[in-house]
Amino acid sequence: MRPDKRVLIAMGGGIAAYKICEVVSTLFKSGVEVRTILTNSAQKFITPLTFSTLSRHPAFTDENFWQPIYSRPLHIELGEWAEVFLIAPLTANTLAKLAHGMADNLLTNTVLASTCPVVLAPAMNTDMWEQQTVQQNWQNVLKNSRFHSLQPGSGLLACDRVGAGRMAEPPEIIAYIQSLLHTRGKRDLTGKRVLISAGGTREHFDPVRFIGNPATGKMGLALAQAALHRGANVTLVHTPMNAEIPLEIKAIPVVSAEEMHSAIVRNYSNMDVIIMSAAVADVKPREYNTEKLPKRSLPEYLALEPVPDIIAELSQQKQPHQLLIGFAAQTGDIITPAWEKLHRKNLDAIVANPVDKPDSGFGSDNNQAVFLDRQGRQLEISPCTKLQLAHYLFDFVGSFSS
Repeated sequence: MRPDKRVLIAMGGGIAAYKICEVVSTLFKSGVEVRTILTNSAQKFITPLTFSTLSRHPAFTDENFWQPIYSRPLHIELGEWAEVFLIAPLTANTLAKLAHGMADNLLTNTVLASTCPVVLAPAMNTDMWEQQTVQQNWQNVLKNSRFHSLQPGSGLLACDRVGAGRMAEPPEIIAYIQSLLHTRGKRDLTGKRVLISAGGTREHFDPVRFIGNPATGKMGLALAQAALHRGANVTLVHTPMNAEIPLEIKAIPVVSAEEMHSAIVRNYSNMDVIIMSAAVADVKPREYNTEKLPKRSLPEYLALEPVPDIIAELSQQKQPHQLLIGFAAQTGDIITPAWEKLHRKNLDAIVANPVDKPDSGFGSDNNQAVFLDRQGRQLEISPCTKLQLAHYLFDFVGSFSS
């Protein structure tokens, strides 16, 4: 019997191939079975032994193409085996072959012999990436719904050029692969506009001190990634986060509840789905001091005042085609207050999130929850990664048909 999660990773020639070591290792540790292909050029930068060691399985090269490793041709066996296919780094040469359906090595033959989703992570010099022919090939390839793109970022390249062409980082690549293992490549949010809030707001009473909470924005970022990977146009309003946000996501950084309120209200009207996962403050200091207060001058009592209830305001403005989803971070009984919040704030669905459980809630890479909606449905989600939880939520609320 084949394993449930099978990922085939093929590498072209480029210094960015070293990043794939982390991808293979992380996937293996998470229970994914990995096979690897190296082109002749890729072997100039990193060896097959490295990837056979990390994946606990032989790494394949063009020398293996017609050898009787399996009872059938290798490219057929690998193409049918894979559930997700990653090509990274994707070179200009391999991109051109994909754009024209060419197959002259193990990598390109396996692409044509497979039907699974293919993730492309280009890496090349800025001038190469910006060539008109390369961009035409890129756009032509992406017309095929099988292919999913990880746009290259900007930064210092191996050629000492600073510009576009830097391959996506391992965490972003791994997140996309994990999403495709869940969705099998479906893009059920294509054309939908999704607005997500993330993180914990900070209510300052001087430039260095604030009232806050432990939220890190990991859940909101996972929701944004899941929506992006399912085809949505995503806007993420977030407080300070220690994480890279994919280039394809429109990111709006904020700090306070007032700033978050302003950003969300400004972007709310043209959205189809709004998910308020941020931990927004209920109160803020009544007075703000523009200079740091000396310790001796700190007030014995800090006067507070309420901040705007963002989600309550949104529920009053909600249009029939819009879906409004809230989060309820709770300790102890999480269901009763979540049901109450769902109805009091006129939400379509709510995520009841226990923050007093081990390896769950604020700051954790994992989470668990109970989903509730206005139809009375209730679905318990056992501990899983926050990205998995995000996909379960989108599965729960449906495809958001307007």
